[in-house]
Amino acid sequence: MAMKGILRPGLVQIRVMDIGEALTHYVDRLGLYKVGEEDRRAFLKGADEFDHHSVTLVQSDTAGMDFIAFKLFEEADLDHYEARVKAFGIEVEHIPAGEQPGYGRRIAFMSPSGHMIQLYHQVELSDPMPDIANPDIWPIEPHGMAARRFDHMQLNGTDVPRTLEFFTNVLDFSLTEKVEAEDGTPLAIWLSCGMKAHDVAFVEFPTPGAMHHAAFELSDWNAVGHAADIITKYDLSIDIGPTRHGITRGRTIYFFDPSGNRTEVFAEGFTYYPDHPTRSWDTKALGKGIFYYQRQLNEKFMTVVT
Repeated sequence: MAMKGILRPGLVQIRVMDIGEALTHYVDRLGLYKVGEEDRRAFLKGADEFDHHSVTLVQSDTAGMDFIAFKLFEEADLDHYEARVKAFGIEVEHIPAGEQPGYGRRIAFMSPSGHMIQLYHQVELSDPMPDIANPDIWPIEPHGMAARRFDHMQLNGTDVPRTLEFFTNVLDFSLTEKVEAEDGTPLAIWLSCGMKAHDVAFVEFPTPGAMHHAAFELSDWNAVGHAADIITKYDLSIDIGPTRHGITRGRTIYFFDPSGNRTEVFAEGFTYYPDHPTRSWDTKALGKGIFYYQRQLNEKFMTVVT
């Protein structure tokens, strides 16, 4: 598949209430690497990521997500998508190069769901970064859960139908999977800009702009089990898992950082191509769709967001 335009989720900024505790969670437990720190912010990356950093932790009085940013194939794509976003009726903000260390200029806009979305192209290479000359499988010994990369977000908010229209018609995402009400209204959508089962998901929620979880990829099902061992060893607050999704088919476990932000580590999931039909679930099968083994939803998963 020739990938142009929007390539992948590349950067998320997460609000935390104690940055020291958050670094223990994301670096020591999850297995990311700290590449820099400045007043009120820390910058992290996964072992398989080439961008300067993929996670920014920012000290705040509240938990949640400030924005998610997607990497573009070329610089001209910034102007292309800016024009399309404006034509849809959404205002665009310009963020100058250097606001995030190593990052070039970005554009930012609010999705119909109430979430801040950003796009960028230019970004410096990370240090450490994966080997590219006679490469070993990792440049530095893995630690913690050995998260390989920031992979996707689930965002809960208002107006999922218009959010679907915006992401598919303006940003060129594909709808890989959906949950529909009896009248066909989309209640939850899984969107891909490449070949993954999803790069971002949106779920209808009473309030706009909520973060459900940030997800990080692990190597396989055994690694998910290892993550569960770490969660138990360090008495981390767990939501559910290890288990499997029917939707996306990912093998997963959910737990919380010290500020209450939900983290997911997962492995596998189906491969998507643009000629594939959209997979569809109705609300009666939602329990099996979300938690394939348990076949029922838990209240915390459905109600707790930041």
